[in-house]
Amino acid sequence: MKLIKTRKTADNSIKIDLFSNLLNSALFVGYVPVASGTFGSMFALIFILIPGFDNIFIIAALTAVCFLLCLLTARKILKKFGDDPSVLVIDEVIGMWIALIILKLLNGYSEQLGLKEVIISFIAFRFFDIVKLQPAGYFDGMKNVFGVLMDDIIAGIYAGTISYLIIVLIKLL
Repeated sequence: MKLIKTRKTADNSIKIDLFSNLLNSALFVGYVPVASGTFGSMFALIFILIPGFDNIFIIAALTAVCFLLCLLTARKILKKFGDDPSVLVIDEVIGMWIALIILKLLNGYSEQLGLKEVIISFIAFRFFDIVKLQPAGYFDGMKNVFGVLMDDIIAGIYAGTISYLIIVLIKLL
């Protein structure tokens, strides 16, 4: 469990094309010197401000496209920077979007997410992304692109579910 990952280079000879770098670093957010995963998760939330993005079908489609593109393009990033590098933050973006998708599904998918729901989801996602409850820990140990993505997807599922329960509890109080 790493709270703050530092950037390291495993093989400087590996060259990464611009598209792969832009996608996997979430427009270079992954190059923030500290807490790049937290910044990647915050970057995911910027999209909520875009009109229409709050639509669950748009979030789900963009999540699926990013997942597939990452599977195809992130291998060189892992070779250059090592297992689960801090530069690669598209997994945090995808995990955060999964948390919002789960929350929207449980909350009635047509309902708009408010600031309170988004903040609760963000905090829950960061918690589960850091703690790596099983099976997230299993995927984290895989040390490949699929494992890097899946541990954040599991964290997103946990975060969306817990966020929904917290919101229900708040409404009951």
